[in-house]
Amino acid sequence: MLVFETVPALKAQISSWRQAGRSIALVPTMGFFHQGHATLMRKAAGLADKVVVSIFVNPTQFGPQEDLGAYPRDPERDRAIARANRVDAVFMPGAELMYPPGFDTWVESPSLSRRLCGLVRPAHFRGVCTVVLKLFNLVQPDVAVFGEKDWQQLAVIRRMAGDLDVNVRIEGAPLVREADGLALSSRNSYLTPEERAQAPELYMGLKKACRLYREGERETAALGKAVRDYWAVNFPLGKVDYLHILDGPSLEEVRIADSRSRAVTAVYLGKARLIDNVLLSEND
Repeated sequence: MLVFETVPALKAQISSWRQAGRSIALVPTMGFFHQGHATLMRKAAGLADKVVVSIFVNPTQFGPQEDLGAYPRDPERDRAIARANRVDAVFMPGAELMYPPGFDTWVESPSLSRRLCGLVRPAHFRGVCTVVLKLFNLVQPDVAVFGEKDWQQLAVIRRMAGDLDVNVRIEGAPLVREADGLALSSRNSYLTPEERAQAPELYMGLKKACRLYREGERETAALGKAVRDYWAVNFPLGKVDYLHILDGPSLEEVRIADSRSRAVTAVYLGKARLIDNVLLSEND
């Protein structure tokens, strides 16, 4: 497995693969890999001849009071996990390489970015879109793979790529969970033992909405109330940022749920801000 920290070396390798007729998949990440990241890598390996994984804790998607400095990092372990999951190259740029002095160009999709997570993280998706477009330009992949845990991020990136005619196919990979239902996240490392013990109730509340949907409930107000009522009893440590039931592809709120509807949420649990989502029509 190759490791690149500079753009010229990365571009030279990309050019070599292209000249040999190889297709390329990109998996953009912030590192501190878990099994969810490994799933993205393996999916990418099934979609292209060569897989590039970027590891970059992107400062522009963190707010002033957020956890940029504390965000967990373990580059040596990350490289080992990438190597074990059929990755051909890891790109590990520094912040000054991605944002050199005088950098002043930004990419944004306001209609999708300024709600849900964007309400409390107003510059977050601007940073995400900008760095992802830069990575697309550097790697020039045929396909890029993103996890479905951050459903809003996936929708924003798809919109950005479509609006700007970026010649990259965007693929989502299903969310990966612990055995008890907690969605895998690098920030789960922030949880205390007490918080970790209660954290699976986040998912259990969302599954309550799925069960009611399968039983015939379609009013999103009733579905949302059922989730909040469940959390009030079983998830008292969680502080709900938002819970919405949306049309999955468009992120538009709906009054009557259908087979495309998703429950999406963000909840503060101690130092961690956990996000999760479920397709209401999915089976247990």
